[in-house]
Amino acid sequence: MFLTRFRLNTARPGARRLLSSPQAMHAAVMSSFPTLLPTDTPPTTGPRVLWRVDHTTRAEVMLYIVGPDRPDLTHLVEQAGWPAAAAADPDRPGWQTRPYAPFLARLEADSVWAFRLTANPVHSIRRTEGEPTKRTAHLTPRHQMDWLLKRQKDSGFRILEKPLDQRRLPDGDQYQLIVRDRRDLSFGKTEHTTGRKNRVTLTTATFDGRLQVTDPDALRRTLTSGLGKAKAYGCGLMTLAPAR
Repeated sequence: MFLTRFRLNTARPGARRLLSSPQAMHAAVMSSFPTLLPTDTPPTTGPRVLWRVDHTTRAEVMLYIVGPDRPDLTHLVEQAGWPAAAAADPDRPGWQTRPYAPFLARLEADSVWAFRLTANPVHSIRRTEGEPTKRTAHLTPRHQMDWLLKRQKDSGFRILEKPLDQRRLPDGDQYQLIVRDRRDLSFGKTEHTTGRKNRVTLTTATFDGRLQVTDPDALRRTLTSGLGKAKAYGCGLMTLAPAR
């Protein structure tokens, strides 16, 4: 497994096109892996290609990719990076890739990490008796937070709670967790097999917080297989950083 980071040059039309369409970004990410075809069906279990876009500031937008092989992002540098700078320094091609396995192997029970996750928090509802269930997005930060809390045990971690003297609200403020950057996305999708054009709509939210590892093996699966739905559209990738 490999973890890759790429900074998009938001002044370039190619970067703006990719950022406006998760379908286009998905195709660009998958094209980074020579052994994978765009029509390959993603695995239902086990490692897969995951990606996430972080809007750190208006001028700094980062693309993170986790995949089973080392990617080649030359085409992304040409479309949405700084190709002249990359050509001038062969040792710095415009992205950074590191082996992920050594980090995953170091995860230990009870260790504490800061985390970030962009996800598609949804639930299934049935409005009337006998009606088929329909997948519906959670729209409020409280419900989106509950969505993640319900998945923490099976995913191998526990979100830490705040000390009592840091809780400012009477309800829903006990966790070291914030929900931000909610986005309602709508974009076109072309089916590879039929060529038919569809419209995809989904809601995403980004979670920042601190967690404690409860099951290292389960957390490794979460980090390499993703969490939740819409993984092809930039959801499900959780990354960890040392907790301060």
